[in-house]
Amino acid sequence: MAHVDIHADIDLAEPTLVEGLPGVGLVGKIAADHLVSTFEMDYYASVHCDGLPEVAVYRGEDSQLRPPVRLYADAERDLLVLQSDVPVSPQNAEDFANCLTSWIGDHDVTPLFVSGLPSEKEADVPELYGVSTGDGEDLLDEAGIVPPAEAGMISGPTGALLYEAGRRDRTAVGLIAEADKQFPDPEAARVVLEHGLEPLTGVDAPTDDLVDQAEEIRDARERLAQRMRQTEGDESSQAQPMRMFQ
Repeated sequence: MAHVDIHADIDLAEPTLVEGLPGVGLVGKIAADHLVSTFEMDYYASVHCDGLPEVAVYRGEDSQLRPPVRLYADAERDLLVLQSDVPVSPQNAEDFANCLTSWIGDHDVTPLFVSGLPSEKEADVPELYGVSTGDGEDLLDEAGIVPPAEAGMISGPTGALLYEAGRRDRTAVGLIAEADKQFPDPEAARVVLEHGLEPLTGVDAPTDDLVDQAEEIRDARERLAQRMRQTEGDESSQAQPMRMFQ
């Protein structure tokens, strides 16, 4: 049965959740991994939603196995991070979104969902946009995050999560960052953390290491990106304009 198992007794009030599912540019994943590492966040819960592959994950120099999708917590910052080592199949996105959205609602969590917008990125700094459900628009206005200039859609599991939040009239924010459409993009993840997470929550995550280690991060994530391209094609989580429908 789909469920989330909590493994640690950590006191959270009304936490913000940063979603780190793999998608275009691996923007959310890079940002999530960086937060978990930088703040040395505690392993909080395992996610067992329908549609997730039943695989076990291990780390170097650590014999303890973990599920592929996990929640980490930081009580001081009232912060949760969804860390995923596997892509969620678009065919299973609905079941996954139903499962996770139910847990989010039951625990008074405000989710920040992250998506990459495939772009050539002519500017030095990628643009960041915000979309919302429920009272999320007020949060975006207070943080000074603007909506996209063009109509579009968010696909894949992140899109399913936003759709489910809207269907249930839950408050959620979607952060859309311009990202490299083919390779992991640490710079886009930096923009999400500095211009998205910080003004929305007040959480200041140092990103100097993220930028300095961009090449190292690209190498470490390229294998996952390649696997995603082979298995999911163009169906991974991403934002995309809808010019073709207008």
